[in-house]
Amino acid sequence: MKLTAEQIQSNWEEFTGNIEKYITGDRKQALLDFYKKYEERIILMPASHLDKYHSAFPGGYVYHVNRVVSASLTLSTVWAEAGCDMTTFTEEELVFSAINHDLGKMGDEENESYIPQTDNWRREKLGEDYMFNKKVSFASVPDRGLFLLQSHNIQYSFNEMIAIQTHDGLYDEANTKYLKTFMPEQKPRTSLPFILHQADLMSARIEFEMEWLPKLSGKNVEPQKKSRTLGNNKNTNIKSKALGTIASPGLKNMLDSL
Repeated sequence: MKLTAEQIQSNWEEFTGNIEKYITGDRKQALLDFYKKYEERIILMPASHLDKYHSAFPGGYVYHVNRVVSASLTLSTVWAEAGCDMTTFTEEELVFSAINHDLGKMGDEENESYIPQTDNWRREKLGEDYMFNKKVSFASVPDRGLFLLQSHNIQYSFNEMIAIQTHDGLYDEANTKYLKTFMPEQKPRTSLPFILHQADLMSARIEFEMEWLPKLSGKNVEPQKKSRTLGNNKNTNIKSKALGTIASPGLKNMLDSL
């Protein structure tokens, strides 16, 4: 999949708009300031390094996060209608967790995690459009994301910490101690982690279907071209208008080349 400059800019506006709409108190501005600081990096980040994974293209990270936010809100309604106790977490906690669930993928304060693959064979034969930046010390995505938030004085609740930590569900063995327990007192006291995991899983699965099912079935057309994200999307503006909202000349040039 390839996003246009208009789509990338529209997705970024949706991303920051979710912060404006759902996050309250002092941390709203702290979060906006954080993402403004790293805007040039995050707006063009992929969500993964390998084209066989989900959203491994420029702008893929924000595209995926927006889908997870929308899916989280939709699934919270489903859980509520099924009888879930929705008083154990807030809508703000749900959206904050969704916005920041994959934040650790951005790397550290100085270096990005994913950089362009320089090995032509790996790029052409394996589909590795990106590779991991060796300058970045290893940490799991949830751990690095939570560290980045706390190091920028962005407060998060216990509910949000557990949700971000376990958003990959039992696909990550580190979550076994939280999610695979038989003692009632050791189980999560809220369904927030399960809703976020389902939203992330659903979003990634649908992104796979959009990207790969047509190829596996021998079709050359991309399905669902009219809908790039879950939920309500703004109509994309003409490129000049989209680029006109960007202050950074470097970022503007990068988007203009798309």
